[in-house]
Amino acid sequence: MTTRLFIPLALVAALTGCATLSPDGGVGAVQADLRTHLPQDVGVPRDAARSRVRALLAEPLAAGDAVQIALLNNAGLLGGFDALVEAETRVVAARRLPNPGIAIARLTRGEEVEWERSLHLDLARLLTMPLRADVESRLYERARRALVLDVLRLAADTRRAWIEAVATAQSARYQQDALAAAEAGADLARRMVETGNWSVLRQTREQRAYADAALTAARAEQQAKRARERLVRLLGLDDDASLRLPERLPDLPDALPPLPAVEQQAMDSRIDLQVARLQAESLAADLGLTRRTRFVNVLELGVVSNDSNVEPTQRGYEIGFELPLFDGGATRVAAAEARYRQALMQTRELAVAARSQVREAYALRQSQYAIARHLRDEVVPLAQRASDETLLRYNGMLVDVFALLADARDRVAAVNAALDAQRDYWLAEADLEEARVGKPAERPIGLAPLAASARADGH
Repeated sequence: MTTRLFIPLALVAALTGCATLSPDGGVGAVQADLRTHLPQDVGVPRDAARSRVRALLAEPLAAGDAVQIALLNNAGLLGGFDALVEAETRVVAARRLPNPGIAIARLTRGEEVEWERSLHLDLARLLTMPLRADVESRLYERARRALVLDVLRLAADTRRAWIEAVATAQSARYQQDALAAAEAGADLARRMVETGNWSVLRQTREQRAYADAALTAARAEQQAKRARERLVRLLGLDDDASLRLPERLPDLPDALPPLPAVEQQAMDSRIDLQVARLQAESLAADLGLTRRTRFVNVLELGVVSNDSNVEPTQRGYEIGFELPLFDGGATRVAAAEARYRQALMQTRELAVAARSQVREAYALRQSQYAIARHLRDEVVPLAQRASDETLLRYNGMLVDVFALLADARDRVAAVNAALDAQRDYWLAEADLEEARVGKPAERPIGLAPLAASARADGH
């Protein structure tokens, strides 16, 4: 093979190095997208992340600290950053020139020995390289925003899990206090029956109250354990030995901040809508590429050099292409058009759902806040006042101890309702925040496979 034959190969090798992977694997771009939505850090190096996790676990865990640990330590999220690197490799590969092919053949005819050497380059891929690079770039942007959405989803799930874990633990402790009071009443009723001062019917009622309190306490303890384990999973911890939570949820705010134009805010900032739009744009670019290459699917340009021991060296070139005799590419175009229309409809559906989700979450937060304030400011104080009045009558020997215990059970029910309402408010607050930035759990089925199907066709 002559030196002249190596020139195209050297040129291709030199141009190949123009497209390279980013040094941080796309972490910086993800951090920039999240900066307006989350104060916590993501993509921290593993050694630094472990140190921060240990430091945060050394103190009772606040909601924001729990989210930070999940973003640093959740294995599923860390794997998502590796998937982003994989998507970036496809972009880099699409921007690089296709590798040339070399073929060497040795032919003999009598005493004659002929060597045939050829260098081939996929000309169709070379000509469509800008379009392919654009498609892969859009798919990468979609993958990056999908990872941002996964980060926000994990943060929202962790915040809700923290609320549930703290609330159920607080409720379980309160139920234990109620159980102790019910147990004291049942024991007193038993002794009253033994002394002949009470009927078996009244003792049975107190015993049933104790049994109900024991069942409620057991269920509360079970819920607390489940909520705690779910939080442990989201945090990526091996066990709950190092997990310390505060004793109670934060107090309700004095007033709700105004939140005007929530629907428009969602349309502008929801990451899932941005992902859907990028998906539609990517498929539109894919459709244009498919239409351009529907007739020429394989086109190769080659340089040929033949040497013989009895004849002069032959040099030339060859072009190979696929004849569209049986498949003119109409099926590929129709499939690309169908995927594009599907993406448009899914984007429209997602936009309608987003507006509805924000309205629903905003209304739910308002109502939960009103309910929690009513229970805290009206119902619980009234129950406490009734309890104080009952205690005064008991001290004046106007009512017996069992009236006091019955009143305590009523107060327990009121406080439990207030605790549940406080938990529901903070959960509604978390739901509203998620609705404003994106709710991936409700995105249309079939949205994710579209990118894969587009790439499966080679575009």
